[in-house]
Amino acid sequence: MMLEVTERAVSKVRAMLAADKKEGFGLRIAVQGGGCSGFQYGLTFDNSAKADDKVLQFGELKVFVDSKSESFLNGTTVDYVESLQGSGFKISNPNSTGQCGCGHSFSV
Repeated sequence: MMLEVTERAVSKVRAMLAADKKEGFGLRIAVQGGGCSGFQYGLTFDNSAKADDKVLQFGELKVFVDSKSESFLNGTTVDYVESLQGSGFKISNPNSTGQCGCGHSFSV
């Protein structure tokens, strides 16, 4: 599985984990049904892998991806952006064939 988490995103997640005192936790990235276009991303903190997870390492950050989400996320890049319009995680997914106007859900 090819998934990229940029250094900016890793740094932001690590800062958020430190602020929440969640030592030893990692980032869970999932694709779930829902949203305007059929699928939406889920980013949560988790402290351990589940039986069907692929565990990826980006520096000192562990990233957990479940087997159902893996094929949807192949080739995806997760970045953290800051701009005048706001800041947040930006997910660039080459598998997406479209997305809703708000940018929070996608279709394949």
